[in-house]
Amino acid sequence: MEKQAVDGARRAFNSGRSRPLQYRKQQLSALLRLIRERQAEIVSALKRDISRSEFDTPIFELIGIENDIKLAERNLADWMAPQPVKKTLLTITDDVYIKAEPLGVVLIIGAWNYPWSLTLRPLVGAIAAGNAAVVKPSEVSKSSASLLKELLPQYLDTEFYGEDPKTSPDYGRIINQHHFDRLLALIEGCTVAVGGESDKSQCYITPTILKDVLPHARIMQEEIFGPVLPIVTAGDVNEVIRFINERPKPLALYVFSSNKKVLRMLNETTSGGVLVNDVMVHYTINALPFGGVGNSGVGRYHGKHTFDQLSHHRACLIKSLAMERLNMARYPPMTPSRLRTSMFFLRSRSGSCDQALRAWAVVSSLLALALLISLLVVLLRVSAHAGLGSVLL
Repeated sequence: MEKQAVDGARRAFNSGRSRPLQYRKQQLSALLRLIRERQAEIVSALKRDISRSEFDTPIFELIGIENDIKLAERNLADWMAPQPVKKTLLTITDDVYIKAEPLGVVLIIGAWNYPWSLTLRPLVGAIAAGNAAVVKPSEVSKSSASLLKELLPQYLDTEFYGEDPKTSPDYGRIINQHHFDRLLALIEGCTVAVGGESDKSQCYITPTILKDVLPHARIMQEEIFGPVLPIVTAGDVNEVIRFINERPKPLALYVFSSNKKVLRMLNETTSGGVLVNDVMVHYTINALPFGGVGNSGVGRYHGKHTFDQLSHHRACLIKSLAMERLNMARYPPMTPSRLRTSMFFLRSRSGSCDQALRAWAVVSSLLALALLISLLVVLLRVSAHAGLGSVLL
């Protein structure tokens, strides 16, 4: 049992999901809800364990946990950020900093005298630091240990769907027997790294990861539509880009990276959509078009994009008859002079029309300003001569 718990925590940590700031905050928020929503049960458990007063439990056990969580939530972004340190002359132009990295899998052993505070306050730090934790409450305070074992999986992430996804109300099923059989056929012959269990009576397939999948394997030739993830390794980003471009364009491309190679993936591949360090979120934003390219789909939808997709954008021009003489250059017989005139107007209206109008506006403004200054100078001179004439008289 202990080895299973540690192995599960190690898998969770190695997946990388405990590292992002948002995930850490979500887990801390969930722990805070546990303390607030289940306070009465915690008080009762401590009363049974050590006859602790209902007034002492909030003060000596729970308020410290709550304050630790609030402190972490307020400051976690700063704690996670690189901390610059003093440089030497030799490293004056370099980036020198300390970066807090999670240790990995943390074992927390609770104590019986303060079974909640001495167990959950270290857990707050473990979550905030991005670790996966194995929590072992004190076996002496039996009621608190039993309640902790019951409550923690209800509030915190225990590998998404708990130890057994099949019993989780949050884990879905395959739509029908036909697709259940289809998915099992796709998995057949592949090396299962994680999962692989199934129950035909429930159309249930556990989350499954396949390793050492060959590019020509059947599962790589069609859309999966199921909880199966094939892993194909590549030597470098060039091989990844080549692999993607040699196949039909995907509906979405999910790239997980923290370096500038992401830009190459954006610029050198094509897909209906692309997300960096996340999945599916673009589907929730109606300002972004959702759709595929080529085999992955036709058209763009969501918000205004659906309106545009389902509308014919009709080109319209209603000619004014007020300046018909300008059209004379277009009518036969054509002459070199008329050709030059037509080309002039056509060029002025291609692409750079706005720039030409802005340039003309600037020139016109400068000319108007120059004319105004000249007029003021003339008026001042006339006024000066008139004043001089009055003095002479």
